Amino acid sequence: MCEITIVTTAGRPDEESLQLADYVCQQLGIPFEPRKKRSVAKISELLNANVIVAGKNRFEYYPKGAKQPLFFHPNSAAFRLKRIAKGESDPFMDACGLSLGDSYLDCTLGLGSDAIVAAYSVGSKGKVIGLEANRNVAFIVKQGMKTYDFTELPLTSCMRKIEVLHAEALEYLMNQKNNSIDVIYMDPMFEEIIEESNNFEPLRDAGSHLQLTSQWVEEAVRVARKKVVLKAHYKSTYFEKFGFKRDIRLTSKFHYGTIEIV
Repeated sequence: MCEITIVTTAGRPDEESLQLADYVCQQLGIPFEPRKKRSVAKISELLNANVIVAGKNRFEYYPKGAKQPLFFHPNSAAFRLKRIAKGESDPFMDACGLSLGDSYLDCTLGLGSDAIVAAYSVGSKGKVIGLEANRNVAFIVKQGMKTYDFTELPLTSCMRKIEVLHAEALEYLMNQKNNSIDVIYMDPMFEEIIEESNNFEPLRDAGSHLQLTSQWVEEAVRVARKKVVLKAHYKSTYFEKFGFKRDIRLTSKFHYGTIEIV
């Protein structure tokens, strides 16, 4: 993965775009490159760099060589919350078993769809933390959670309460106390590609491809108060390898597994 990242503006920058680009430079400590009517792909190729574009409505992240940008959107969370409000079940909620006031740690935040649902489940007195190992992705998601223009509640209020941290899960867990977080969730990048999930491709290009390890699971079990939850492709060997009780869903290409803390 390319280590260099620069920021530029949209094709026709105005003062607002320049200010937003300057904000990115300050937040991430990366250089600014004037657009000069060049394509993002051309800038990326010339500078051998990842590119963050500061536009009027959103930030977009182009990892070097990516065909599509990563930008924040609530993904499936919007319609999932509507279904939950109607009393319909949600497999993620069933697996996590979150209650009002619980604390929840998402070790692999991505675009945060599950974390948004978790924020709804734990309510105003609960706590939701999302970890993202890739610094650029963490920035895009953190800014999106704070500024995404969506007037519909409870989606907006759920997004606003999530604490997004740039951190690798294992390192973060090793610094937490025993039994200090109610539910710990991990959704490592699927080993198998689900062809229908086209909206997942920008994240696959941009995100960190972390492999689940025994140390990661052991630390999660130590820190969790109630349970550790794994989401993985139905062909994954993670469930049996690391001792998760799998909930087999015959009509789904991914399953959930749990380790209950006794």
